[in-house]
Amino acid sequence: MLRLREGLFVKNRQIKRLLVIVSMLSLVFILTACGTAPVSEHSTGFWDRYVVYTAGQFVIWLANLFGGNPGVGIIAFTLIIRILIFPLSYLSIKSMAKQQELAPQMKELQQKYSSKDTETQTKLRDETQKLYASAGVNPVMGCLPIVIQMPFLIALYQAILRTTSLQSGTFLWMNLSKPDPWWVMQILATLFTLGTSILSMMAQPTRNSSSWIMMIISPLMIFVFSVTLPSALAIYWVVTNAFSMVQQLLIQNPFKIRREREEKARAEKEKERALKKAYKKATKRRK
Repeated sequence: MLRLREGLFVKNRQIKRLLVIVSMLSLVFILTACGTAPVSEHSTGFWDRYVVYTAGQFVIWLANLFGGNPGVGIIAFTLIIRILIFPLSYLSIKSMAKQQELAPQMKELQQKYSSKDTETQTKLRDETQKLYASAGVNPVMGCLPIVIQMPFLIALYQAILRTTSLQSGTFLWMNLSKPDPWWVMQILATLFTLGTSILSMMAQPTRNSSSWIMMIISPLMIFVFSVTLPSALAIYWVVTNAFSMVQQLLIQNPFKIRREREEKARAEKEKERALKKAYKKATKRRK
């Protein structure tokens, strides 16, 4: 029963994060439907003139800086965004790591407040918040980098579709305003998303079947959306998720964490063995 509750707790947390991703991706379609006319320096309205137009001009400037190809400008744009939000991503990954390490204390709280009545569940929620606060954990931090990226993603989307010079832009075999006809970018975006999810999952101290299922849904959602969206956004997802994989290996390398956990487990076993050995010797001496 305790394992079931723990699994449900992890699953609910993952569902919340997945809902944030789905909601944000859906927001792309909703907001981009609000404006389709080309943007220029004469556009009116804060969003069109200062967000979409500026994003488009920035991509063009970056493209000219690195050889003139708008696809390269999008890659540079993506890397700049990821570097700018890197401190936030660092805090997010560390916060999630702390949250995962609190699993034993969470088990104790769930066991202590196992009753399903409203009063007990309120106490469980309050104690959970206290536990997070004492450990410096903010559950919201896990989704915050995704939320922060969305305005840039939406601005890039509209900049590609509403900036005349970018509408006809190409990169390799792709028209940036249309989906990749060979599905290469869609598949790469999906694989990098999956790779990032796997690395994150490997770093967790405990896993269950529902965790793996939820981990697979996110890459599938990326694939479904990228099939119909412009290849410019697929390029954005490829670069940002490749960056995320490298970031994960630098900040929370699962292979290093596994070694540290194995070494810690071995040290604890050796300590227990030494204590048993000392106990046996002490017992023999008494005899």
